[in-house]
Amino acid sequence: MRRPHLPARLPLDPYVLALLTTVGLAALLPARGPAATAADLASTAAVALLFFLYGARLSTREALDGLRHWRLHLTVLACTFVLFPLLGLAARGLVPGLLTAPLYGGLLFLCLVPSTVQSSIAFTSIARGNVPAAICAGSFSSLAGIVLTPLLAAALLGGDAGGFSPDSLLEITLQLLLPFLLGQALRPRVGGFLVRHKQVLGYVDRGSILLVVYAAFSAGVVAGIWHQVSLPRLTALLLVEAVLLAVMLLATWYGAARLGFGRADRVAIQFAGSKKSLAAGLPMASVLFGAHAALAVLPLMLFHQMQLMVCAVIARRRAQDPVSELTADRVADVSPARQRPAPRAR
Repeated sequence: MRRPHLPARLPLDPYVLALLTTVGLAALLPARGPAATAADLASTAAVALLFFLYGARLSTREALDGLRHWRLHLTVLACTFVLFPLLGLAARGLVPGLLTAPLYGGLLFLCLVPSTVQSSIAFTSIARGNVPAAICAGSFSSLAGIVLTPLLAAALLGGDAGGFSPDSLLEITLQLLLPFLLGQALRPRVGGFLVRHKQVLGYVDRGSILLVVYAAFSAGVVAGIWHQVSLPRLTALLLVEAVLLAVMLLATWYGAARLGFGRADRVAIQFAGSKKSLAAGLPMASVLFGAHAALAVLPLMLFHQMQLMVCAVIARRRAQDPVSELTADRVADVSPARQRPAPRAR
């Protein structure tokens, strides 16, 4: 029996360190008075910019081209927006024994966020899985999350996420959906510019999210919400998230096998169906939770780093699968309709 190969260094995302530094800055120097108003306005503008750029970058044509693999994409969507939320609802029984109500709200919100794109592709590639399927699955999840995440949050979190009031729905439309659709509409004109300045715009993305985090945690510090989080509660949250991630990793891997998917597709389903997007979740939380966004995004930030570390180990383990498994998987992916018929005997 082979032992799992652990990487020499587990991936500590530098951006997570930047986020934690921003949280520390907000704790020491929170925005107050006019500075808080300015931070809120800048955060609102940053969210709109993020979703405009997100819409301008996302190629709907590439996503639609992947419809031929619809079973895989529906499986990933079901994991992201059905199985994850069901597990989040089941965790309601942990309140107030292990989790406080605000921490549980953040945990449930984590379960409603769309899947990642970049890291799912990267881990699928390392594990020698179906990379094109991972690209399309991540794109589908991101597109669906623009609408499904706010609606699910309003339905399942109730007043904590604004409910279905006209004001909250208008705010979601103006800050999330409208900029995204505008970016999609202008993509033919600005797509080339975005590609040429991809690295610079990446810093704009990350800087905007840091601004959103600073505004959210500043409001939390001023409101005194951090008195609600103790070290035992934080430890309990980490344990609950570890169980949640383990359940999803097992369900996506063995569930995909029961559905008849080959190894390469199972790899894509596991990494795309068990992960959550920090980049999409943070700005959404700032819109949905307002002054309570700090505690809402804390579980997502912790889960993000946990999934990177665990999936890095799994991806390297999958990369060591025997060549016979990879060959058998390629043979199974060749449909009889595409196989060349044998020549007739004359």
